[in-house]
Amino acid sequence: MEYPEDYNQMVGVLVPKILLPRKDVEMYKWAVVACDQYTSEPDYWDEVSKIVGNSPSSLNIILPEVYLKSKDKNKRIKKIIENMNRYSSTIFDTKKGFIYVDRRTPYTKSRKGLIVALDLERYDYNKGSGSLVRATEGTVVERLPPRIAVRKDAIIELPHIMVLIDDHDRTVIEPTVNCGEKLYESDLMMNGGHITGYLINKPEQIKRITSALEKLSDKNLFEKKYHVKDKKILLFAVGDGNHSLATAKSCWELLKKNLSAEEQNFHPSRFALVELVNIHDEGLKFEPIHRIIFYKDYQKMIKSMESWFTSRGSTFLHKMFSTENELKNYIKSAGKERGRKDHMIRTKYQKSLGIISITNPPHTLPVGTLQLFLDEFIKENSIKIDYIHGDDAFNRLTEENIGFYLSSIDKDELFKTVIVEGALPRKTFSMGEPCEKRYYIECRRIK
Repeated sequence: MEYPEDYNQMVGVLVPKILLPRKDVEMYKWAVVACDQYTSEPDYWDEVSKIVGNSPSSLNIILPEVYLKSKDKNKRIKKIIENMNRYSSTIFDTKKGFIYVDRRTPYTKSRKGLIVALDLERYDYNKGSGSLVRATEGTVVERLPPRIAVRKDAIIELPHIMVLIDDHDRTVIEPTVNCGEKLYESDLMMNGGHITGYLINKPEQIKRITSALEKLSDKNLFEKKYHVKDKKILLFAVGDGNHSLATAKSCWELLKKNLSAEEQNFHPSRFALVELVNIHDEGLKFEPIHRIIFYKDYQKMIKSMESWFTSRGSTFLHKMFSTENELKNYIKSAGKERGRKDHMIRTKYQKSLGIISITNPPHTLPVGTLQLFLDEFIKENSIKIDYIHGDDAFNRLTEENIGFYLSSIDKDELFKTVIVEGALPRKTFSMGEPCEKRYYIECRRIK
């Protein structure tokens, strides 16, 4: 069976043809943050729009998720497709190869990445998946239709997807530093830091990268590394943008039904552009994702929680505090007293600080325990929930809404946990603060 010559079937990686804005396009205005950020902060996106003005920008070919439920959503999508068609013939240069990315943010000096195309045939976001490319968190299929509405008619894709590799010896990405032609360098708007991209296209460079990935996927080394037996190899773990990758997968599954076997092997929509990041990169930080419930009756919600958890065999305790120090001291003492069997989750509403403790919890992680209740509560009461990164946004939104403040997981345990237990509860962790998320720069034709 024939495949593209630049495709490595063993690891499902394609050397892509990448579209980049020409040198006369102002990169500062072109690059905007991932569309799934600042979803409860329309002022952020209003400011981005002001900065962009009439300049060519990726803002004009994405749908920020803050507008997913807007009345003019369909009009926005139509305009996005029109802009894609116009941009594709007027503002892009084509570069074939991987792109080495060096990103600096307000919180880290350097985070390194590698832009590649991954084979969607090697990715499965469904629960219990054993695919080479795998979701780290649960995928909510109900979130896919509005995203499919954008991608199904799109002729180009822009990735905000960040995919993790577990490369302790730094054999894949790190050796490419200072190895290629500099393609772009720019500051990033709205406190996004600074970014530089280099073309990696020499045959020996490509071979070194794919060979290193092949070694990471070696079955014997895999089983030794994770102390497992007869587990499917996980080479690529989706860290950010799983719903975008799931959207690409869904669109591909629909499209390929009308293609011959040969057409399926070569069709550009079979692949998705992503940024690979080594989970051991010092510039990669795991941050918690907090829950905001757009609901104002705090006591009623706490009573509902108590009833819900006790009816399932858990012991539920809720305490309130006057100051942050009182709360932290309680958590510290309670942690020593109760050990790690209890799940403790902080709450905030206006100036009220609280802690809930759940003994004999229904999930292995606090975030999973909380989400089980929240899913039912928000459905029964027809209320909105949002997932927030960062303390500033959390404190601002809890001035009028109820917040649940969560802790992050240890990034060094991510691969082993997903391999053994499967995907984590959705929105378990964030790879950095919102302004550290991937900014749209590279594009790729998919039709």
